[in-house]
Amino acid sequence: MPSSARRLIVVLGYSDGRSTELHPICVARLERAATLAGDGDVVLLSGWSRDPGRLPEAELMRRAWPGVPGTLLSDPDARITAENAANAAAHARELGAREVVVVTSSWHRARAGVLFRSLLPEVRVSVVGARTQGSPRLYLREAALFPLVPIQLRMARRASRSGGAAS
Repeated sequence: MPSSARRLIVVLGYSDGRSTELHPICVARLERAATLAGDGDVVLLSGWSRDPGRLPEAELMRRAWPGVPGTLLSDPDARITAENAANAAAHARELGAREVVVVTSSWHRARAGVLFRSLLPEVRVSVVGARTQGSPRLYLREAALFPLVPIQLRMARRASRSGGAAS
């Protein structure tokens, strides 16, 4: 693993749990990340599988990576955005990254930004929205989850101190 990455680009997975293939939202995020990745960047693909018999989103994204070959890391354990952020924060610190770019969807940017910035106060964090179809249901889900951010942050911080993932 490189010891002084210029940037860590984190691609957040997305799945509706019904397919063994990458969801189109996840594909759009992956493609957006590929346009951002440059020399010296490390790309972290983050996402789990709801079904233990299926490949995690992180592995599906690794196999579908459309960018130039480079350093691709996989986080197949993160189940929620707070876990994505906590695991990415650990990678960013290990790599010595000065900047973290989070690639998600526009409807997910606000919550993802709060979580990543809270867990990486020492690093410049930007959140990029891939062009994905948003629906009223997705925006309502984000609005409903936003009040849980403080609880998720406490869980993520506790898990990162103990070396495990937040539940």
